[in-house]
Amino acid sequence: MNYDQIFDQAIDRLHSEGRYRVFIDILRNKGAYPNARCFAGHNGPKPITVWCSNDYLAMGQHPTVISAMEEALHDVGAGSGGTRNIGGNTHYHVDLERELADLHGKDGALLFTSGYVSNDATLSTLAKILPGCVIFSDELNHASMIAGIRNSGAEKKVFRHNDVAHLEELLAETDPALPKLIAFESVYSMDGDVAPIHAICDLADKYNALTYIDEVHAVGMYGARGGGISERDEAASRITIIEGTLGKAFGVMGGYIAADSKIIDVIRSYAPGFIFTTSLSPVLVAGVLASVRHLKQSSIEREGQQAAAAFLKRSFAEAGLPVMPSTTHIVPLMVGDPVRAKQISDILLAEYGVYVQPINFPTVPRGTERLRFTPGPAHTEAMMQELTEALVEIWERLELRLAA
Repeated sequence: MNYDQIFDQAIDRLHSEGRYRVFIDILRNKGAYPNARCFAGHNGPKPITVWCSNDYLAMGQHPTVISAMEEALHDVGAGSGGTRNIGGNTHYHVDLERELADLHGKDGALLFTSGYVSNDATLSTLAKILPGCVIFSDELNHASMIAGIRNSGAEKKVFRHNDVAHLEELLAETDPALPKLIAFESVYSMDGDVAPIHAICDLADKYNALTYIDEVHAVGMYGARGGGISERDEAASRITIIEGTLGKAFGVMGGYIAADSKIIDVIRSYAPGFIFTTSLSPVLVAGVLASVRHLKQSSIEREGQQAAAAFLKRSFAEAGLPVMPSTTHIVPLMVGDPVRAKQISDILLAEYGVYVQPINFPTVPRGTERLRFTPGPAHTEAMMQELTEALVEIWERLELRLAA
């Protein structure tokens, strides 16, 4: 058995399909986001502008967040010291879970080391606890949700994306006596569309199903206090479990769920992904705590981000660039070919100092490869105009189609 040959072939397949991923070597400039420094292929750092960060509101740069993390570091040190039940539980963790429960109007919340882990651990555990559980999953759900459902061993029924009629067909054909869980996202981050939350909850009520919503691309971003689409649409009270991340709009790291205290206790007590992993550093938790509290009180960042996204969508459309329809802060630009998407990304970085990563399969279906822009409150209109002009020049250079 030639193991090296097998590994080489696996990587060669990615190269041949044009979807081998390259990680950029950069450092962000504290207090000057979206400005950063790129080190790859240069004699020293080259100034660039970041256009694809999920730190949507630049809270990872906010003075209040940084100050809170510095204070915690000097107060309690760097690490948590272990799992939550063996030395890794701190007052910061307790305070943050209270804040997150309050954010979503739930009895309790539970922290995880990432949004991926919170989805995987919760979905896999919940379905194992419910005997014979059937999970109804939107076809565009995130890989972490798919992993959790698969790891649960439960029967899975996939409904067409945001298709409530298809979901009802699947619910209606399922044994009424079996436990049911509907799992979906609020904002689908590659297309920027939003789930019909109330319609899904209506079906959950009708067929006695639990609901699980992934709000990772919406918490901090929507609602009067940053509670996500479920807060904005006044649907949070209808959702059984709300899952979110602390590494996107909140700007730090981690994941969580918010739910009835009984469900929180079950996941806390049974989920291996929670029980057997070192807890988040109190330094990180302190930063998130400051970020959540700030965004509960301040809408300036959300309003600035929404204005920037609207401006960039309009700028792309007026220039004839193939911007995809989006009702949210996500601004996807369709390319439709992995090699071209990588080529455009490389030219933007090398010639224009613009950093945006190509999005390829398996993140999106083959043939729908794209560039995904996430303008934030610190991206200026001048930056967006310059970006648009650069893209038009590249589109023309590569003889890609622009709208008339």
